[in-house]
Amino acid sequence: MNISVVIPAYNEENRIKKSIIKIIAYLENNFGKYEILVVDDGSTDSTHRTISELNNSNISILRNKKNKGKGHSIKKGVLSAEYELILVTDADLSTPIEELGKFIKYIKQGYDVVFGSRNLKGSKIKESQPFYRQLMGKTFPLLVNIITSLKFKDTQCGFKLFKNQAAKEIFNRQTIDGFAFDAEILFIANNLKYRIKEAPVVWSNSKESKVSPIKDSIKMFVDILKIRLNDLSGKYKIR
Repeated sequence: MNISVVIPAYNEENRIKKSIIKIIAYLENNFGKYEILVVDDGSTDSTHRTISELNNSNISILRNKKNKGKGHSIKKGVLSAEYELILVTDADLSTPIEELGKFIKYIKQGYDVVFGSRNLKGSKIKESQPFYRQLMGKTFPLLVNIITSLKFKDTQCGFKLFKNQAAKEIFNRQTIDGFAFDAEILFIANNLKYRIKEAPVVWSNSKESKVSPIKDSIKMFVDILKIRLNDLSGKYKIR
C-alpha cells in the first residue's frame, strides 16, 4: 500500500522539520512507497529552507506566492497527490502519525474517508486547549449541524485520510480557502455518497495555532452559510 501525505505550512520553521522526521520514520516502516507534499502557503520565515535541508527525494514543496489559506493549500496538495491513499495532517502533528494505523483499518473495511474527531467517546486529549478555544470547538460543530445537516461531532480536526479517487472528486468541488474547508469537504463527500467514518483520536493542543478566535470564527460562520448556498445553487452536483 502506498500513500501521499499532504501538509499545509505557514511560517512553520520551528516545528515542521521535527514533524516530517517523525512522519518519514513511520512511513518507512509501514508503507511501500510514499510521498510527502508540503504546501508552503506564502511563508515569510525559513519554512522552505528548513524542509529543503532534509534532502529527501520523497518530499516535494509546493509554494504559494502569497498566503492563500489552509483550505486552498490542502486542495493544491491533494490534487497533486499520486498514491492510492492521501493523508492530510497538520504541521504540528497535533494528532500523532501513529493514529494512521487505526485509520487504515477503517479504509480496509470499505470506508472512503476517515477523519479524526476530538469530541467522540474514545478520543484522548493529552493537552487541552484554552477555555475559549474549547468553546469554539464545541460551538462550531453545532453550527455545522444546524446549517448543513451534517451530524458529525468534530469536522475541524486536521487529520483526515482519503482514498485517492474520492479525494480528487471531493476536492475538485471545494470552494472555501479558509479554515471552514473541512466542513465543506465532508459535506461534499456526504453528498457524493462516499462512506465516511468519524474516528476518535489522540490529540494535543498546539500553542502556536494560527486560528484567530474572533476574526476566523466570523469568517468560518460566513463560510458555513456559503456551503449551504453552494448546495442550493447546485455547485456540488456530480458533473
